[in-house]
Amino acid sequence: MNFDLPEELAALKEATSRFAREEIAPHAQDWDRNEGYPEEMIRKLGDQGYMGIMVPEEYGGAGGNYMAFAIVLEELARHDGGLALAVEAHNGLCCQHLCLAANDEQKKRFLPPLAAGEQIGSWCLSEPNSGTDAAAMKTRAKKEGNEWVLNGTKQFITNGNRAETYVVTAVTDPEKGKNGIGAFAVERGTPGLTTGQPEEKLGMRSSDTVCVFLENVRVPEENLLGDEGKGFLTAMNVLERGRVMISALSVGLARGAMEESYKYAQEREAFGQPIGRFQSIQSKLADMAIEIEAARLMVYRGATDLDQGQSIPFEAATAKVFSSEMATRACMDAIQIHGGYGYLRDYNVERYMRDAKLCEIGEGTSEILRVLIAKQLGERLSP
Repeated sequence: MNFDLPEELAALKEATSRFAREEIAPHAQDWDRNEGYPEEMIRKLGDQGYMGIMVPEEYGGAGGNYMAFAIVLEELARHDGGLALAVEAHNGLCCQHLCLAANDEQKKRFLPPLAAGEQIGSWCLSEPNSGTDAAAMKTRAKKEGNEWVLNGTKQFITNGNRAETYVVTAVTDPEKGKNGIGAFAVERGTPGLTTGQPEEKLGMRSSDTVCVFLENVRVPEENLLGDEGKGFLTAMNVLERGRVMISALSVGLARGAMEESYKYAQEREAFGQPIGRFQSIQSKLADMAIEIEAARLMVYRGATDLDQGQSIPFEAATAKVFSSEMATRACMDAIQIHGGYGYLRDYNVERYMRDAKLCEIGEGTSEILRVLIAKQLGERLSP
């Protein structure tokens, strides 16, 4: 058992850290205030290989693995959770669904521009009345001749306004429940596909989140991804993997909060000395460091298991619950260390806190994941 990163992953970590410091950190506060990053960032991320980090080389990607993606997300989220979320949804949700379910012809058609950063992708699962209970979705896909006709509304869709390729789940056979759900690749510009106004969010403001409306959207039958009734199963597999990646993003946010707080504690003086010399502040920083280290190990274990082809519902859920809740705690303590300044938008820590909260909600709430963990625990402990 070796906990040191292989040379190529250590180099990736350093390169991504440098990219994030130079290209993201100086602008993150403005992107948060303006609720968006410039379009050129997608191309820059693509040039670095981040937009196709896990896409096989034969389809224009970097051919990396989950460990590589986890490392990239931590470094991006260290400075901007919203941009990291956009990259996570693009790679971990949209591109991964295509990699898992699409046939070779579909992969050659959709993946290269996504991997190059020429386009950004979006994944459409949640609906106004079905978030955690994804199997209760109301969007319908009806076969008419050699086309599928989609009708419904998808909500909380990351990258929805910017996307050129949408992976959309829809019910194809209501009588079969979750076994009657398919997934479809839908391209921007398809008649009947529209997006709503950007949601006004607490955090993750640099990434766009919208409703996606489907009104008699016709897509050719060859846009069905995988078997007609396997869309839900693939979506659950995508979410399992995505939980590890959201955990990596959480670690990045918590690390940012800790590093900013440590620096501030060395500079801010009270009663004639830096506040970092007070044990109460030291304890908060120590707790941050402890939990960040633990969370990162959970992320690395989950990513390694995924790279070995294992199914990890228990490990992914435990990593996400711990990491996301840890990130919120770390960011709240960071605000406390900063005192009144931590409550101002001039300092990064209040933004980190707003960004971190979403990690407890997206891709499986802490509440539903605890139910999943308890069920898995029962199976593990059964004689």
